[in-house]
Amino acid sequence: MRIGYACLALGVPGSELKTCTQRNADEARLTELIAHNLAALERMVDYNLASGIRLYRISSDLIPFGSSPVNTLDWAKLFRADFERIGGKIRAGGMRVSMHPGQYTVLSAPDEGVAARSADDLTYHARVLDALGTYTDARIILHLGGAYGDKASALDRFEARFRALDEAVRSRVTLENDDRLYTAEDALNAGLRLNIPVVFDNLHHEANPSGPAEARFWIDAFRGTWQPTDGPHKIHYSQQDPGKKPGAHSATIDAGRFLEFLDATGRDDLDVMLEVKDKNLSAVKCGLCASK
Repeated sequence: MRIGYACLALGVPGSELKTCTQRNADEARLTELIAHNLAALERMVDYNLASGIRLYRISSDLIPFGSSPVNTLDWAKLFRADFERIGGKIRAGGMRVSMHPGQYTVLSAPDEGVAARSADDLTYHARVLDALGTYTDARIILHLGGAYGDKASALDRFEARFRALDEAVRSRVTLENDDRLYTAEDALNAGLRLNIPVVFDNLHHEANPSGPAEARFWIDAFRGTWQPTDGPHKIHYSQQDPGKKPGAHSATIDAGRFLEFLDATGRDDLDVMLEVKDKNLSAVKCGLCASK
């Protein structure tokens, strides 16, 4: 079992990512920012390996304007040596990485322009993972998007546009249930129909339930969507912030509750991505507790 965190490493000097406004995004500035961000990524990879963290989500902000026409740089070629060096560390250390496009990457959108930009964004994410030389266990986690008043039609649009993506992108996409519209059952059905793996998110399921409440039921059901080339079965785990709306991540992970959750799954072969405000701190804590 690998336990990891998303994007930012707290307390690691030089690991912050930088960006700029579109107005200032000329070639010189973008080149400077990409060099800085790749150096920051390498520091986070080094930190993770030294800390025993073998599961990590790379920020979508790694390449500023990575999927936008604003960025005309052939950044994968320009920084090939950096990508190869960082990717070599990831592979040698047995680290599994992923990426998670943001809320504006919506293949199900009725607007064709939004859908086209979403496809471009998915292509950007796949290019980053390809440039690092990662295997197909490095996944792009994607929500099904909006329903726009007609969930069935939205799912049909998602399916058609997914099938139109390049194979290099399709081979990395992984679905996830969300906390508002698409339940665990919706995500599972879509994954089975498209023959792609699905990540179960426990807190999203609590906020947007379907079928049995028990996480174990859905984790077991999702297991069949994962093929050997997809890597080990992966889930997302988080705890509710008691002072915020349903679905809001807690400041830290209560290790006792986390261990109870793991025990209830009956599984020791899962990769568990923590979604929590204190990031790597909870990942180290939970990793140590789970190893005892």
